Amino acid sequence: MPKRPYSKSATTFEQQVALLRSRGMEIPNEERAEALLRHMNYYRLTAYWLPFETNHAIHQFKSGTTFEQVVNLYEFDRELRLLVLDAMEKLEVSVRRQWSYHLGHLHGPHAHLDASLHMSTKHWQSNLAKLQSEVSRSQEVFVRHFSQNYLEDLPPVWASSEVMSLGLLSRWFSDLKPMKARRAIASAYQLDEKVFQSWLHHFSLIRNVCAHHGRLWNREFPVQPMLPNRPLVLFGRFAQNSKSLYNGLLMLVYMLDCINPDNQWRQRLFSLLSKHQVPFDDLGAPPNWAANPLWKAAS
Repeated sequence: MPKRPYSKSATTFEQQVALLRSRGMEIPNEERAEALLRHMNYYRLTAYWLPFETNHAIHQFKSGTTFEQVVNLYEFDRELRLLVLDAMEKLEVSVRRQWSYHLGHLHGPHAHLDASLHMSTKHWQSNLAKLQSEVSRSQEVFVRHFSQNYLEDLPPVWASSEVMSLGLLSRWFSDLKPMKARRAIASAYQLDEKVFQSWLHHFSLIRNVCAHHGRLWNREFPVQPMLPNRPLVLFGRFAQNSKSLYNGLLMLVYMLDCINPDNQWRQRLFSLLSKHQVPFDDLGAPPNWAANPLWKAAS
């Protein structure tokens, strides 16, 4: 089909409500709907009402579809992002510690400045430039103290790690050459180093969606994480050939159990699903998910 000029005009909040009604959506409280649309982009909400459409070409809604149902899904997704970010914070702090601890002990305080410890000089230079940029922007006291008192370009690895994003940390681990260091870092979570590398990359994708207020619910991720054969509690527990969020959530639960076995994160996830009456299937959970021992504490 040849491209054509975009000819749609901007609509008022009142027109947006009228348009939804004309397509079959029930909106008993027009003032509330308009108030929400004043602070919630109409276009942003479209992904949440797609499952309620009978015909996407003409945007006709199923009988009985309400504006409140759509807003409920939107609110669920917002709270899910916050819950996932809470888990990501704990994960990020833990991985920073493992990376810096083992590199520092095995290769010295400035191992990150040694190009020979990395698989690709080009990637190391790119990662180093990004780290230098993050350090230069940092207002942390330890950064100022180091730059005023020491000759090296960057603080030691255990200090530099504190200003690294999860995405940058993932790239540093991916390029790390010494197998002993890679295995030592991954062993903190009883994972193979290749699986751990894949998981870090996947976690960074999920975190980026959350950080930019993107949609997690009913989302497909372009890169599937590597599924582990060990430890036994993980074997065969994942949704196969899935691009949904479910596998990422299962990975998060496992990682949080490694970091703090007494965490209540899975219970909070199931409480959120129950509060908004959203089925776990919407996040890609397979039919036999309840038999998974990683979920049993909450199911």
